[in-house]
Amino acid sequence: MQHLGEIIALLVSVSWTFSAIFADRASHKIGSMSANVLRLSMAIVFLGVILWIGIGHPYPVYADGQTWLWLALSAIVGYLFGDWCLFNCYLHIGARFGQLLMTLAPPIAAVTGWIMLGETLSWTSLVAMAVTLCGIAISILSRTPDHKVVLSLPVKGVLLGIGAGAGQGIGLVLSKIGLEHYVSAIPADAPEAINDMLPFASTMIRAIIGAAGFIAAMAIQKRLPDLRSAVRNKEGLRSVALLTVFGPVLGVSLSLMAVRYTNAGVASTLMALSPVLILIPYAFIFKQKIKFKELIGVAVTMAGVALFFLL
Repeated sequence: MQHLGEIIALLVSVSWTFSAIFADRASHKIGSMSANVLRLSMAIVFLGVILWIGIGHPYPVYADGQTWLWLALSAIVGYLFGDWCLFNCYLHIGARFGQLLMTLAPPIAAVTGWIMLGETLSWTSLVAMAVTLCGIAISILSRTPDHKVVLSLPVKGVLLGIGAGAGQGIGLVLSKIGLEHYVSAIPADAPEAINDMLPFASTMIRAIIGAAGFIAAMAIQKRLPDLRSAVRNKEGLRSVALLTVFGPVLGVSLSLMAVRYTNAGVASTLMALSPVLILIPYAFIFKQKIKFKELIGVAVTMAGVALFFLL
């Protein structure tokens, strides 16, 4: 099917819009670390069921050492670092601005794909990066009465958002490398269904490593009692369950599927449309006022994101 990867990437952007909303709620209810541990643990169970139904094995069958290595690296960069930054970013500046800063993922993925995979990085890609950065700047910068340009958001929240975008962009490329190793490791006599289940199996590997990493981090910080408290928070658990469905299960699995059918930069570009989609629930459901300057910033940012695909 023509543009299959691009269509899947658009579906990912919708899924991640819902994921961002529920992640924001979960972070405020039970804390970012507990939310990450619970959602990845739930994801492992969901993905195990999917794999069991699809290929008869509730685990990533045929995955070799190289597959585990690269997908583990992508989990460390994308989950342990990137999602930790993202969830804490939500606590400081909210999901709306957090998703805007996540549009840094496409240029970072494009540069990382160019360095690690030899993917094309033309001058038009550089223009697209510049436009994207300009759009973000319009949204997060403001001018004081004495004509000084200052951040209109907390510095810590912005830095965490930048870290989240970097984690997702680099993690996506590492995932693509891991997925390529996974494809090579599948024997010729393997069931044909394994090919369709590869994104889910790859996501399960990343979820296992990510959950283990967050639990280890909480143990080192002596914050495991926070996890016990989080399990007893019904509203927080409800948000985490919905976050799990739209995030690690559908969103991440479909994102790995998207990079199988198109290059990492294009896939990441289309998956970065959440800042536009998320304005709808925030304006009409949560009744948050959207400033005209922010709309212009989002529009310019999305124009930069679109340039990756159109030029």
